[in-house]
Amino acid sequence: MAAPIIETCHVACCANRTPNVLSWGRGGLIAYGTCNSVALYDPQEKCVVAVLNGHTGRVNTVQWVHREDCGRETHLVSGGSDSLLIVWEAQDGKFKQYVECVGHTGPVCAVDAIHLDNNKLLIASTASDSTVKLWLYTGSKAECTHTISFGSGFMMDVSLAWLPGSRVPILACGGDDCRIHLYAQCNGQFRKVLSLQGHEDWIRGVEWACVDGDLLLASCAQDCLIRVWRLVAKSRTKRNAQEERTIRMSEDVFTLTQNDASSAFAVTLESVLAGHENKVYGVHWQPPVIKGGDQHQSLSLLSASMDKTMILWAQEEGSGVWVEQVRVGEVGGNTLGFYGCQMSPDGSMILAHAFHGALHLWTQSHGKEGEWSPGVVISGHFNAVQDLSWDPEGEFILSVGSDQTTRLLTPWKRMDQTQPTWHEISRPQIHGYDMQCLAMVGRFQYVSGADEKVLRVFRAPRNFVENFANISGTPLAKLLASSDTVDQPEGASTPALGLSNKAVFQGDLTPKTNEEEGTGFNSVSDRYQESYFHPLTLNEPPPEDHLLQNTLWPEVQKLYGHGFEMFCLASDSGRTVVASACKASKAEHAAVLLWSSTSWRQLQALPCHSLTVTQMAFSPNGLFLLAVSRDRTWSLWKRDDPAATPTNTEPHFSLYTSTRKDTAVHTRIIWSCDWSADNKYFVTSSRDKKVIVWGDCSSSEAIVTPDEPPVIRPCSSILDVGDSATAVSFCPILCPGNRQEYRNETGVTEETEWICHDSRKNRNNQPQCLTHSEVTVCFSGGQRGMRKKPFRFMEVCAAVLLLWTAPLTPG
Repeated sequence: MAAPIIETCHVACCANRTPNVLSWGRGGLIAYGTCNSVALYDPQEKCVVAVLNGHTGRVNTVQWVHREDCGRETHLVSGGSDSLLIVWEAQDGKFKQYVECVGHTGPVCAVDAIHLDNNKLLIASTASDSTVKLWLYTGSKAECTHTISFGSGFMMDVSLAWLPGSRVPILACGGDDCRIHLYAQCNGQFRKVLSLQGHEDWIRGVEWACVDGDLLLASCAQDCLIRVWRLVAKSRTKRNAQEERTIRMSEDVFTLTQNDASSAFAVTLESVLAGHENKVYGVHWQPPVIKGGDQHQSLSLLSASMDKTMILWAQEEGSGVWVEQVRVGEVGGNTLGFYGCQMSPDGSMILAHAFHGALHLWTQSHGKEGEWSPGVVISGHFNAVQDLSWDPEGEFILSVGSDQTTRLLTPWKRMDQTQPTWHEISRPQIHGYDMQCLAMVGRFQYVSGADEKVLRVFRAPRNFVENFANISGTPLAKLLASSDTVDQPEGASTPALGLSNKAVFQGDLTPKTNEEEGTGFNSVSDRYQESYFHPLTLNEPPPEDHLLQNTLWPEVQKLYGHGFEMFCLASDSGRTVVASACKASKAEHAAVLLWSSTSWRQLQALPCHSLTVTQMAFSPNGLFLLAVSRDRTWSLWKRDDPAATPTNTEPHFSLYTSTRKDTAVHTRIIWSCDWSADNKYFVTSSRDKKVIVWGDCSSSEAIVTPDEPPVIRPCSSILDVGDSATAVSFCPILCPGNRQEYRNETGVTEETEWICHDSRKNRNNQPQCLTHSEVTVCFSGGQRGMRKKPFRFMEVCAAVLLLWTAPLTPG
């Protein structure tokens, strides 16, 4: 039988929080940096089709190398905080890392490239080491041909083009000295030919466009302005006597001498565009197209600003004046503005990436010129994902991260698509502390913990349940039957300076009458809305501004008991008991607390460990609770038999067995643990690179309750995964054919699937590696969590495993 292969269903990742980190290719793919990787996103399929790993630091800039024939790009260049540039080249439909450009001594912040003859590339890059470097890429290597030093200054962006009527490259650099520096190649070397003055603050973006034989250069700066410059060959600027008497903008002229031939060029200021109210971080020309065998450049310019808007500029016919055609953006929320913008190859879609990494897409309405509507894009955490959980029915996933948010993702089922795509449809919690853990305790209820001592319980509002039914295709009646609809609020809203989501009921949405509102403000609090929630009827995933404001879940309970910041949570299969643990440096704070999910009363404390409990897992039958700790030990707790204590109706757990420091097999912090589906074994993974399967190997039954606790010991050879094993999970089903084999997935810097045989059978008990996830789909950083889909919703016959992993690094 062929080895099973792990298939990627969805990659949830946002753009890094830097300018120049996103580029839209002529082939339709959007490339953007996400943490240490480059994601290739298909806006038509609405999914990430590949993840390119090669950088060891954050990816700061990504740029497709556009072809002169406007065809699909075959090269991609990225730069990162590891001071490297990487050239990616398409081969057999997949992009592979070909060359690393090593030379910068600081993080690379911008890059551009153009095609030369003989399949060579000219690459320009700028970094925080105050230099701009020119590289020659020949397919097998990249050589730095020229270095331009700016002393103590920094260049924020670079752009390359061909001088009009020649094959001489010209480089534009914009930086913190408020000037645009132009460099042209002369006799094989780049020399400075001109400095353009006009901006009054740092220049954030520059980009060339070729129009009718001339070059247009768009520049944007923190002075809220955009400037358009025109560069022409001087021979084309000779004017007659009448033209000499007309009022014209002054021009800057420079001359290049190549092979004893001189050419003069002139640069003039074409226009100054004022429309943004905050710093402008990005400008982008509409991509050229091929018409009648010639390249045609449309005079449409897109800009993005920290005022949360994008503006599409164009020249008026006849007058030639640049005017604002379209303005789009977001309103409300606790976010800042846009870092950059791009336009689709046909100009029908525009995209911005925001300060918090979110993508904002607008699509031109068919048959309605000038009307643009928000489009559906993917999203993800913009900081480390700390934990995640499936809902009991296996229909959606909740995740929490250090970006202080809780996000809910579910498949979007459409009639015209056979394969659903995953999207974020709700952001139940936007907090003021970094989120650390969560656990589902019902169909639409969960507990979350953050860098605070309080646990918070959330329940889905009615508006979410209705929209979830529309998007997921689940009948609304079925959802309402599985949730408590009595006194269910419509939504939730967070008050100003508050951390708790307050429920918003139907009566709160009724507009006040004139008599209730009065004619003036009675107090300061009257000047602010009590609720910013507006109920929505959604048939597709909502855009970012709706996620921020209209998809919160109300908080229904707070749980107090821990003395330090929360670290991990777990709930049993019956969703009746919740276990919690906090950060601890002493045994008195390392106790696990148990809570009742019906009364939310603390049931008991389970002291055993001396340092932080890093993860907990209830056995599938709910009889055992496993806890692993930073003190390198694990403890196993057993639920008391209810028949033995008929007077006590609440669950009660007692210590069953545990390891001690002097007998522990793990030598470093134990990060993760999980149970096999038949309750016979559990697995632990540690920073010491070991993954160990434990169990009562003398028994053929599941771990039971004898008079003397059995000796729990490793049931297979200790697995060395070669790196810190930060997450581990058993497959919730056995191997096909009723074989006593168990699959588990291990998260290191890549995802690996292993198979373990039952040691009581006549088989070699050495774990066998089944598969590594391909480099095009795995994370480039460590993994914090790994969760399997609930068993009864697995496709058992085909042994399909839908697994969700949480990267320890942002995105």
